[in-house]
Amino acid sequence: MSTAALASRKGGPRTEGSAVDTDHRGSPLVLRGVTKAYGDQRVVAGIDLTLRRGECFTLLGPNGAGKTTTLRCALGLTAPGGGTIRLAGLPVPERAREARMRVGIVPQIDNLDPDFTCAENLMVYGRYFGLRDAEIAARIPELLAFAGLEGRHEARIQTLSGGMKRRLTLARALVNRPELLVLDEPTTGLDPQARHLIWDRLKQLIRSGTTVLLTTHFMDEAERLSDRLAILDGGRILTEGAPRELIATHIEPQVVEVYGDWNEGSSALGVETWAARHAAALSQRHEVSGETAFCYVTHPAPLLAHLATQHGLRYLHRPANLEDVFLKLTGRELRD
Repeated sequence: MSTAALASRKGGPRTEGSAVDTDHRGSPLVLRGVTKAYGDQRVVAGIDLTLRRGECFTLLGPNGAGKTTTLRCALGLTAPGGGTIRLAGLPVPERAREARMRVGIVPQIDNLDPDFTCAENLMVYGRYFGLRDAEIAARIPELLAFAGLEGRHEARIQTLSGGMKRRLTLARALVNRPELLVLDEPTTGLDPQARHLIWDRLKQLIRSGTTVLLTTHFMDEAERLSDRLAILDGGRILTEGAPRELIATHIEPQVVEVYGDWNEGSSALGVETWAARHAAALSQRHEVSGETAFCYVTHPAPLLAHLATQHGLRYLHRPANLEDVFLKLTGRELRD
């Protein structure tokens, strides 16, 4: 089965290390100064965004950051309060319905029709795009093979596992050979095996030239798949760039997580007390969250040597990652 056959009509296959298209006139999605408010609450506060053909671009942000509203405005499902949007080269919301004919969408929650088989779900969805039954029928075997659902043509939706349903929803979004594939938290609720299979399928699409717009709460997913990403909060983009660039720009290169019950002499003390007495002198920056002290350092040797002599403390030494950047910029407080 050829992944290229499932990919966009525009944008050729991408090889490792090749540059994606930087011509904004050919961008699948451009947002300029987009705003949206509900009453006095400004949910989107001036978003500028340009997707390049053949890249995976990810929107990250805590709950309530404005990700979903931004997506809805971009797709013409919610009218923006201000700004301009071009989707697949067409103005939105004026020609949103026409633009969406060239887009594939994988929503947060699977909305497959339980009364239909796998093949029937693909057939009915293809008709929404004006495709002929013969054309859809010819694509169904390769779409099911792409989803790892060979031999499941006649299977009812109720008989599929959660991972199978998610893969079928992804295959369904490709029935019209979209120029842009939009995925809203595509692997939430899946087990690790299903997540890795979805990642593999998405990487195939990206390599074949399909442009992908992704939202996710999984930082490892964003690091693995994204060419570029933006972190949103309060309806604004806080930072934008390639994952490794953002880590190098915003965070110290090494992190030591310290936890446990610190014992000094005969006294049993918590990690907060240890951090208050020692972390500032041994790290460039530190935070205490719950029962863990996060120490951010460039040269970890002095801190590690100190921790080796502290009774009751345990620690994990690791490279900085995208989650560290995300938490630094958006905070560690819970969002409802």
